[in-house]
Amino acid sequence: MIQLYPGLNNKILEIAEGDEDFRIELIQAIHNGLIELKAVYSKGHEEKDEVVIQQIRHKLKPTLVMFDFEDLVSEIQKGKVILESEGFTENYSTHVLELNRLLEGAICEVNLLLK
Repeated sequence: MIQLYPGLNNKILEIAEGDEDFRIELIQAIHNGLIELKAVYSKGHEEKDEVVIQQIRHKLKPTLVMFDFEDLVSEIQKGKVILESEGFTENYSTHVLELNRLLEGAICEVNLLLK
């Protein structure tokens, strides 16, 4: 299986410093954050609620950056630019589909670390 985030487990292990309970909690927090991002971002798009999208983007961007989810950070930034310049257009809808695809991969990979 190809890993989308090959350094993720090492980063988590480094932060956990050998504390297995903390490692599991950290993985669960990342997993829950990714699920929340997908759900809230999609809901914001569906309801054309720019504030909701800004809030979830702001809430989770530090986690995405810290754990090197570079593709997600890049796609979220792309969506921000589209939203600010065009609004809720077809381009933005395409962006949301791509972000959801990337999030599905990230969620699956993080889920594997829980096993």
